[in-house]
Amino acid sequence: MLTTKKLTRKFNDKSYYSETISQYFLLPFRFLKINESHEVLVNDIGDFVLVPIGTTKKIVNKVFLKSENIDLYYDLISNFIISESEKPELLPVIEARYRTKKSFLDNFTSLHIFVVTLRCEHTCHYCQVSRVTENKDQFDMSFSNIDEGISLMMQSPNQHVTMEFQGGEALLAFDKIEYAVNVVMEKAKEYNKKVTFVICTNLAPITDKMIDFIKKNDILISTSLDGPEFIHNKNRRRPGNNSYEITIDGINKCKAKLGNDKVSALMTTTALSLQYPEEIIDEYIKQGFENVFLRPISPYGFAKYNPKKNHYFIEEFLDFYKKGLNYILELNKNGQYIVEDYASIILKKIFTPFPVGYVDLQSPAGLINSVIVFNYDGYIYATDEARMLAENKDYSFQLGKLGINSYNEIFYGDLSLQISDVFSNESLAGCSECAFQTYCGADPVLNHATQGDMYGFRPSSIFCKKNMEIIRYLFDLMVKDKNNERIFKSWITGYNL
Repeated sequence: MLTTKKLTRKFNDKSYYSETISQYFLLPFRFLKINESHEVLVNDIGDFVLVPIGTTKKIVNKVFLKSENIDLYYDLISNFIISESEKPELLPVIEARYRTKKSFLDNFTSLHIFVVTLRCEHTCHYCQVSRVTENKDQFDMSFSNIDEGISLMMQSPNQHVTMEFQGGEALLAFDKIEYAVNVVMEKAKEYNKKVTFVICTNLAPITDKMIDFIKKNDILISTSLDGPEFIHNKNRRRPGNNSYEITIDGINKCKAKLGNDKVSALMTTTALSLQYPEEIIDEYIKQGFENVFLRPISPYGFAKYNPKKNHYFIEEFLDFYKKGLNYILELNKNGQYIVEDYASIILKKIFTPFPVGYVDLQSPAGLINSVIVFNYDGYIYATDEARMLAENKDYSFQLGKLGINSYNEIFYGDLSLQISDVFSNESLAGCSECAFQTYCGADPVLNHATQGDMYGFRPSSIFCKKNMEIIRYLFDLMVKDKNNERIFKSWITGYNL
């Protein structure tokens, strides 16, 4: 009669691990099946090795022999999956690279968002910021609140800060932007800080005078382009139904006067967009962009209240994303260089030890640590999404108010400490054991908005579903075609291969 060994979740005795065939030591790593042929092993600093299915079991059971695959054996050593000594000789290298990964914490908050107005002449059905109509100037930020926000920004220990102007439509309060930039230019000298300025705008109100000021002060322009005319105008409504025409005209004017590298564009994926990934990418190429950010709609502001146009399942977005990414890869193989930005951010985390500036993929999370938001009414929020919640009467992430609360009360107060308990994925259930932990981040605001608490529940999290599948798919693409890996590396080096 056949007998089977009883399975147990208990740890084996120490002797089980010392009396083995292969004399190597296991270093901390996690693993995941990528496809039907391969699995990936990833250590705490993001080094990875793609191996055939079943290899992980051999490695863990310590029956993987050097003679079996000497190249793979040394790949495992060089990527700090195993070690021939109990204490790796290159342990200081591991330590240095881990510190580098987390170095964004050294300088603390860099991005300071000033919501200078809620007014907007567009009525986009997915608007995340709950805009108000153009004539309600009581929804502009006061000069005193601008001064208070600048004062807090200058207290940041970060020597290179970014001041980003948002709305509504920020250009409708251009006098506030002019004032803020002029004040900051003087304050930067006093505090010995480098300041980058960004205006987020749909470009409809822009004038030649504005462009001259923007050029003089080396300000970056971030606009919205949802794709070809029939998509853009459906998504981004305005009187005259000419949003696309005005946006393209504004992009061309700004590029001509400021330079191509001073103008960027973002798209938002609506239900309409899901059927047209190739057309959207072609539009970006047509307008002279070398990158496109395929991003899903966010569950905030007015975006929640138009389900026919805004609602879709995360699986539908992932299908759209994969079709778009595959099309972009084919374009690159045929000589058309274009980068998908979200993949590029993840790939930088996969291939390099350097931190990324994208707050959604940071751990500890980017809220407070990397970004802070000063709303038009003086209230301060942990992220842009947090102030969007507040526009719908949810003040869970309201940190204080300009002119009332001190720097320490805002950044180190009780709410900040409460958020800090749940903003590191290394300590979250479902994240701590995930193979992709080091490539991902934590998002307490999204957890709260979609699941009712900041901690979140990974099995049903749209954040988790999206990132796990995109990261898995990037590895899958590299396994199936080495040319894909070559293209991916060109994206993070900026060198068109």
